[in-house]
Amino acid sequence: MSVKDYSDATQIRAAIRDGSFGGHTSGMAPGKLQCNLAILPAAHALDFLRFCQRNPKPCPVVGVSETGDPMLPTLGHDIDIRTDVPRYRVFRDGALSEEVNDIKTLWRDDLVTVALGCSFTFENAFLRAGIPVRHIEDGVNVPMFRTNIPLVPAGPFRGNMVVTMRPIPENLVEKAFEISAGFPQAHGAPIGRGDPAALGIRDLSAPDYGDAVQVRPGEVPVYWACGVTPQNVLLTAKLPLCITHAPGHMLIADVAEDAETPIFRA
Repeated sequence: MSVKDYSDATQIRAAIRDGSFGGHTSGMAPGKLQCNLAILPAAHALDFLRFCQRNPKPCPVVGVSETGDPMLPTLGHDIDIRTDVPRYRVFRDGALSEEVNDIKTLWRDDLVTVALGCSFTFENAFLRAGIPVRHIEDGVNVPMFRTNIPLVPAGPFRGNMVVTMRPIPENLVEKAFEISAGFPQAHGAPIGRGDPAALGIRDLSAPDYGDAVQVRPGEVPVYWACGVTPQNVLLTAKLPLCITHAPGHMLIADVAEDAETPIFRA
């Protein structure tokens, strides 16, 4: 069975952990919360959490680990952050060092995991409401773009917002706003629509992360705050070590996608 046939978050994580799946997670585990990740030394974690608190649209915190503990019991059963994400990015001194499929050999007793909500979460609600999701239709990753929207700094963390873009039929844009607004833990309502230049985006066919998708006649490009934002911020901070998910390769939690306060209960 292909992992794309799995609807159970535990099965998907098991496939990721044993190495049989390493792709992007858009459209998987309908009804479950998907999470972006920032893993960083405890010495910097409080400043990073302040940054998230000041910038909740791109950085909605849904879980925080204990220092040195790779498990995330508030988000699901037996989640091991060292193995249960399809692909990780490792940054050293502000530069991308490598991409890996697990971080077991990199784990340290001073690391803290911060899980942030992901816009993949509300896409299942879009599909149920008849709103097409182009990157799911095309079987590719969502397009993501750096913008000119400044964020509120905290400690060494500062930078501009990253957004995802989804082409939405013009007659369904308001419905898309309404539905996604009901998922504040997954970035909530869009931050803009229409002309990409207004956000500092030069070319929708050349995303900074993910894959390009076609905007067809009668469709409007709509932009949501994106959890890849912390990756740009962490680069600017130039920490000796930090680890994130690779764009589009999320942690899939056991909590419901529409949980107001995500806390897993077995």
